[in-house]
Amino acid sequence: MAEHLSRRALLSRGARGGAVVVAAGSTLGALGGAAAARAATLPDGDLAYLRLLITTELLGADFYRNATAAEPYAGPAAKYLKIALANEGDHYAALSAIFAGAGQTPATADDIDFTYPKDAFATTGAVTKLAVTLESLFLGAYLGAAAAVQSGSLFQPIARIAANQAQHLTVFAQLLGRSGFKAAMPAAQPIDVVTQALAEYTG
Repeated sequence: MAEHLSRRALLSRGARGGAVVVAAGSTLGALGGAAAARAATLPDGDLAYLRLLITTELLGADFYRNATAAEPYAGPAAKYLKIALANEGDHYAALSAIFAGAGQTPATADDIDFTYPKDAFATTGAVTKLAVTLESLFLGAYLGAAAAVQSGSLFQPIARIAANQAQHLTVFAQLLGRSGFKAAMPAAQPIDVVTQALAEYTG
């Protein structure tokens, strides 16, 4: 049975045995590999943030996988979900390489029981609204991590992934009928706030 990740576990879990959405692809993978080579001495706080960000990527991938299966969009908008799903996979691979380089075992989708509001995938509006909610959370998490991590090797991958999450947020906000962008400086979210918000979707 899949391990249930509590809010405490997200922080303390150690090793365990048109469209502006773009594909991060090989560049993020290479960046993750380079950072992984320098990750052996990451402090505990940085490891906690990596655990948290890896969890956001697993949630993002699960959401976009379910959303793609629900087929909420017709026409060109349908591809955005597939591209976002691929992006989340690339983010996860890059962060997991860094985490593994520090001697830790990253969580996988089998470790988490994902939950969503009732009828989250029933309508186009419901899918799009949840995409905006989650991408807002993900962006805040990455901005919070960028402000808090101590290891210089983490700054660039975190910043690049944050930029991609902002692209996701822009696209789905526009599909929801909102402005694609508004805040000149989006808010960073501290680790405890993100952890509490994630608990709504990860049990």
